[in-house]
Amino acid sequence: MAYVVGGAVRDDLLGLPAGDRDWVVVGATPAQMAKRGFLPVGGDFPVFLHPRTREEYALARTERKSGLGYKGFTFYTGTDVTLEADLQRRDLTVNAIARAADGSLIDPLNGAADVRAKVLRHVGPAFAEDPVRILRLARFAARFADFTIAPETLDLCRRMVHAGEADALVPERVWKEISRGLMTGTPSRVLDVLNDSEALPRVLPGLVLAEDTGAELDRAAAAGLPLPGRWALLCRHTSDAAALGARLRVPAACTDEARLLPLMLVALASDGNDSAGAGHHADALGNGHGSAQGAAADTAALDLMERCDALRKPDRFIDLLKAAAIVRPVDVDTWTTRVAAVRAIDAGAIARAEGGDPARIKPALRAARLQALRQSH
Repeated sequence: MAYVVGGAVRDDLLGLPAGDRDWVVVGATPAQMAKRGFLPVGGDFPVFLHPRTREEYALARTERKSGLGYKGFTFYTGTDVTLEADLQRRDLTVNAIARAADGSLIDPLNGAADVRAKVLRHVGPAFAEDPVRILRLARFAARFADFTIAPETLDLCRRMVHAGEADALVPERVWKEISRGLMTGTPSRVLDVLNDSEALPRVLPGLVLAEDTGAELDRAAAAGLPLPGRWALLCRHTSDAAALGARLRVPAACTDEARLLPLMLVALASDGNDSAGAGHHADALGNGHGSAQGAAADTAALDLMERCDALRKPDRFIDLLKAAAIVRPVDVDTWTTRVAAVRAIDAGAIARAEGGDPARIKPALRAARLQALRQSH
């Protein structure tokens, strides 16, 4: 027998759009699945792809703790494993509901009641055997912002941290869950759960948060910022964000924005009124045309573009500006126009005009770019 399990059932009960369905198969062997045309893809335990739908079908299994961390398990997938036994080894009750082919629910852990009550509650004591579940709890809390967390579940997470389970987390799994949590509608709740469970310094060592970090992340989510900008905002008070990024093996785009965002924010606020590029900057550019103030603003703007490699990577520069706009007013449209004006300068033509002399090309190119900036406002 095959049953839809987990997130698809939960989301259907919540009236959310249907996503990918996961299936659990009871009473079958790997050989029987292969004979039916299912393609084996599992590593530690048997998982198969349906020959037509490509949905995942996993054999019902039980788990036994055999060491620290999320890999410290042995699995049993015999044909005698029941659906109820498979559901018992899952993380949260809202994720431990199955639906049969006739539409009926199999819900031995009362997950549907917790869906109705909007409560995230661990299935049982076995939750403590896998530290990834702390991160998953944080991610689900961020995704379902109107759900509360059962107090006993948070207490169990704290005991797991104190027992050293969180220290066994590997970087790839930490980043996978943190990045998914950052991309939810309420990423601040990831920080709330990690703080409340006392897991934050173990999971993200060296991370420094400000009082408004969570609010900034939620504004970034509302603005639709991509992951690199959200990661940069999370790390912007951390003195060694590069070390944290290296530890978690975060993508290069995230590392780059985490490095550049503090530089941009300093530049934007360098004269106390954002004259290098925020709302007042646009006024200074318009009203100070030809003045010493306007020339200084243009020079500061070009300096910032060059430091952030805006001429080669304009899209990243605009993304950085959007992240900066979460913290302080920034006229992103004005900056976009100005970057386009500077990038329109033909460096090759200037090089030819200067006879290929590097000593003359550099100042001539900079002068042309400054002139383009002046003409763009």
